[in-house]
Amino acid sequence: MNLLIQLLIGAVAGWLGSEVFKGRSFGLLGNIILGIVGSVVGSWLLAKLNFSFGAGYLGMILTGAVGAIVILALINLLFKGR
Repeated sequence: MNLLIQLLIGAVAGWLGSEVFKGRSFGLLGNIILGIVGSVVGSWLLAKLNFSFGAGYLGMILTGAVGAIVILALINLLFKGR
């Protein structure tokens, strides 16, 4: 059950990040991967900034979305010329 919840949170966080960033869509699997990796990046970044969205599912989704936005911004910077 926890794996299903993590995948759902990753999908929502990745979708939210791609909607906020207004980039292209990566599909369901891409959004899940983006959200999971974004959660790691977002957790690290927010810990360095000494900030937290709180505990619970909403906090996890927002942290993942922040990380996803950072990842999408870096992808856009690296591959903008292509």
